[in-house]
Amino acid sequence: MALRELSSLEKYLGLKKPNKYSTQGDRKLPVLQSNNGPPLVGLVTISCQLLKEAKRPELLGDSAEKRAVVQQWLEYRVTKLDGCAKEDIKTILKELNLYLQDKVYLAGNQFTLADILMYYGIHPLIVDLAIQEKEKYANVTRWFDHVQHHPGIRHHLPPVVVLRNRVYPSGHH
Repeated sequence: MALRELSSLEKYLGLKKPNKYSTQGDRKLPVLQSNNGPPLVGLVTISCQLLKEAKRPELLGDSAEKRAVVQQWLEYRVTKLDGCAKEDIKTILKELNLYLQDKVYLAGNQFTLADILMYYGIHPLIVDLAIQEKEKYANVTRWFDHVQHHPGIRHHLPPVVVLRNRVYPSGHH
Protein backbone atom coordinates (compact mmCIF):
# COMPACT_ATOMS: atom_id res chain seq x y z
CA MET A 1 0.00 0.00 0.00
CA ALA A 2 2.75 2.48 0.94
CA LEU A 3 4.33 2.18 -2.50
CA ARG A 4 1.09 3.23 -4.20
CA GLU A 5 0.75 6.10 -1.74
CA LEU A 6 4.25 7.34 -2.56
CA SER A 7 3.52 7.07 -6.28
CA SER A 8 0.30 9.08 -5.82
CA LEU A 9 2.17 11.66 -3.73
CA GLU A 10 4.76 12.01 -6.52
CA LYS A 11 1.96 12.64 -9.04
CA TYR A 12 0.27 15.17 -6.73
CA LEU A 13 3.58 17.00 -6.31
CA GLY A 14 4.14 17.04 -10.06
CA LEU A 15 7.45 15.18 -9.89
CA LYS A 16 8.28 14.18 -13.45
CA LYS A 17 10.72 11.33 -12.89
CA PRO A 18 9.15 8.57 -10.77
CA ASN A 19 11.42 7.09 -8.12
CA LYS A 20 12.23 3.41 -7.79
CA TYR A 21 11.01 1.89 -4.56
CA SER A 22 11.39 -1.46 -2.87
CA THR A 23 10.23 -2.81 0.48
CA GLN A 24 12.04 -4.35 3.41
CA GLY A 25 11.09 -6.47 6.39
CA ASP A 26 7.86 -8.08 7.54
CA ARG A 27 6.05 -4.75 7.69
CA LYS A 28 7.07 -4.05 4.07
CA LEU A 29 8.58 -0.65 4.86
CA PRO A 30 9.11 1.37 1.69
CA VAL A 31 12.72 2.00 0.68
CA LEU A 32 13.93 4.69 -1.73
CA GLN A 33 17.37 4.07 -3.17
CA SER A 34 19.22 7.35 -3.42
CA ASN A 35 21.88 8.06 -6.04
CA ASN A 36 24.01 10.03 -3.64
CA GLY A 37 23.84 8.39 -0.24
CA PRO A 38 22.21 5.70 1.84
CA PRO A 39 18.70 4.50 1.03
CA LEU A 40 15.78 6.26 2.70
CA VAL A 41 13.47 3.99 4.67
CA GLY A 42 9.88 4.64 5.80
CA LEU A 43 6.77 6.34 4.48
CA VAL A 44 7.29 9.61 6.38
CA THR A 45 11.02 9.92 5.64
CA ILE A 46 10.51 9.32 1.92
CA SER A 47 7.45 11.61 1.77
CA CYS A 48 9.42 14.46 3.34
CA GLN A 49 12.20 13.90 0.79
CA LEU A 50 9.64 14.07 -2.04
CA LEU A 51 8.41 17.42 -0.68
CA LYS A 52 12.01 18.71 -0.76
CA GLU A 53 12.45 17.50 -4.36
CA ALA A 54 9.20 19.22 -5.35
CA LYS A 55 10.12 22.39 -3.43
CA ARG A 56 6.86 22.24 -1.46
CA PRO A 57 7.97 22.91 2.16
CA GLU A 58 4.61 24.54 2.96
CA LEU A 59 3.09 21.04 3.02
CA LEU A 60 5.08 20.42 6.21
CA GLY A 61 3.52 23.49 7.88
CA ASP A 62 4.20 27.20 7.65
CA SER A 63 5.24 27.76 11.29
CA ALA A 64 7.14 25.84 13.95
CA GLU A 65 3.87 24.99 15.69
CA LYS A 66 2.22 23.74 12.50
CA ARG A 67 5.32 21.71 11.58
CA ALA A 68 5.16 20.05 15.01
CA VAL A 69 1.46 19.24 14.52
CA VAL A 70 2.16 17.80 11.05
CA GLN A 71 4.99 15.65 12.42
CA GLN A 72 2.74 14.47 15.25
CA TRP A 73 0.08 13.30 12.77
CA LEU A 74 2.65 11.66 10.52
CA GLU A 75 3.92 9.73 13.52
CA TYR A 76 0.35 8.86 14.51
CA ARG A 77 -0.21 7.50 11.03
CA VAL A 78 2.72 5.07 11.12
CA THR A 79 2.50 4.08 14.80
CA LYS A 80 -1.26 3.89 15.42
CA LEU A 81 -3.07 3.67 12.09
CA ASP A 82 -0.80 1.43 10.02
CA GLY A 83 -1.50 -2.16 10.92
CA CYS A 84 -4.09 -1.28 13.57
CA ALA A 85 -6.19 -4.15 14.85
CA LYS A 86 -9.88 -4.25 13.98
CA GLU A 87 -10.82 -3.48 17.61
CA ASP A 88 -8.70 -0.29 17.53
CA ILE A 89 -10.49 1.26 14.55
CA LYS A 90 -13.35 2.76 16.59
CA THR A 91 -10.89 4.30 19.05
CA ILE A 92 -8.88 5.85 16.21
CA LEU A 93 -12.00 7.23 14.54
CA LYS A 94 -13.28 8.57 17.86
CA GLU A 95 -9.96 10.34 18.58
CA LEU A 96 -9.78 11.77 15.10
CA ASN A 97 -13.43 12.87 15.20
CA LEU A 98 -12.89 14.73 18.47
CA TYR A 99 -9.69 16.36 17.21
CA LEU A 100 -11.31 17.55 13.96
CA GLN A 101 -14.29 19.08 15.77
CA ASP A 102 -13.07 22.65 15.21
CA LYS A 103 -10.58 22.17 12.38
CA VAL A 104 -10.75 22.01 8.60
CA TYR A 105 -7.46 20.09 8.28
CA LEU A 106 -5.22 18.25 10.72
CA ALA A 107 -2.95 21.31 11.05
CA GLY A 108 -5.84 23.76 11.47
CA ASN A 109 -6.76 25.60 8.28
CA GLN A 110 -3.74 24.54 6.23
CA PHE A 111 -3.68 21.48 3.95
CA THR A 112 -0.50 19.52 4.68
CA LEU A 113 1.30 16.23 4.17
CA ALA A 114 -0.43 15.00 7.33
CA ASP A 115 -3.81 15.27 5.60
CA ILE A 116 -2.53 13.45 2.52
CA LEU A 117 -0.95 10.52 4.36
CA MET A 118 -3.75 10.21 6.94
CA TYR A 119 -6.26 10.22 4.07
CA TYR A 120 -4.39 7.42 2.31
CA GLY A 121 -4.12 5.48 5.56
CA ILE A 122 -7.72 5.90 6.69
CA HIS A 123 -9.31 5.31 3.27
CA PRO A 124 -9.72 1.52 3.79
CA LEU A 125 -11.45 2.17 7.13
CA ILE A 126 -13.88 4.75 5.73
CA VAL A 127 -14.75 2.53 2.75
CA ASP A 128 -15.96 -0.15 5.18
CA LEU A 129 -18.13 2.19 7.29
CA ALA A 130 -21.90 2.04 6.98
CA ILE A 131 -23.76 5.34 6.47
CA GLN A 132 -24.81 5.36 10.14
CA GLU A 133 -21.19 4.99 11.23
CA LYS A 134 -20.11 7.79 8.90
CA GLU A 135 -22.72 10.00 10.58
CA LYS A 136 -21.39 8.96 14.00
CA TYR A 137 -17.95 10.25 12.96
CA ALA A 138 -19.26 13.36 11.18
CA ASN A 139 -16.07 15.41 11.63
CA VAL A 140 -13.89 12.63 10.21
CA THR A 141 -16.32 12.15 7.33
CA ARG A 142 -16.35 15.89 6.58
CA TRP A 143 -12.53 16.07 6.66
CA PHE A 144 -12.21 12.88 4.58
CA ASP A 145 -14.62 14.14 1.92
CA HIS A 146 -12.84 17.50 1.81
CA VAL A 147 -9.42 15.84 1.33
CA GLN A 148 -10.63 13.30 -1.26
CA HIS A 149 -11.89 16.21 -3.38
CA HIS A 150 -8.62 18.16 -3.07
CA PRO A 151 -7.21 18.34 -6.63
CA GLY A 152 -4.78 15.54 -7.42
CA ILE A 153 -5.01 13.56 -4.16
CA ARG A 154 -7.20 10.54 -4.92
CA HIS A 155 -5.05 8.99 -7.72
CA HIS A 156 -5.16 5.28 -6.92
CA LEU A 157 -8.19 5.25 -4.62
CA PRO A 158 -11.86 5.00 -5.50
CA PRO A 159 -14.08 7.86 -4.33
CA VAL A 160 -16.07 7.22 -1.17
CA VAL A 161 -19.66 8.36 -1.05
CA VAL A 162 -20.49 10.19 2.15
CA LEU A 163 -23.92 11.32 3.21
CA ARG A 164 -24.04 15.06 2.71
CA ASN A 165 -27.58 16.04 3.65
CA ARG A 166 -29.35 14.84 6.71
CA VAL A 167 -33.05 14.33 6.47
CA TYR A 168 -34.84 16.33 9.14
CA PRO A 169 -38.41 15.88 10.28
CA SER A 170 -40.75 18.35 8.61
CA GLY A 171 -41.07 20.43 11.82
CA HIS A 172 -37.43 21.60 11.61
CA HIS A 173 -37.25 24.15 8.79
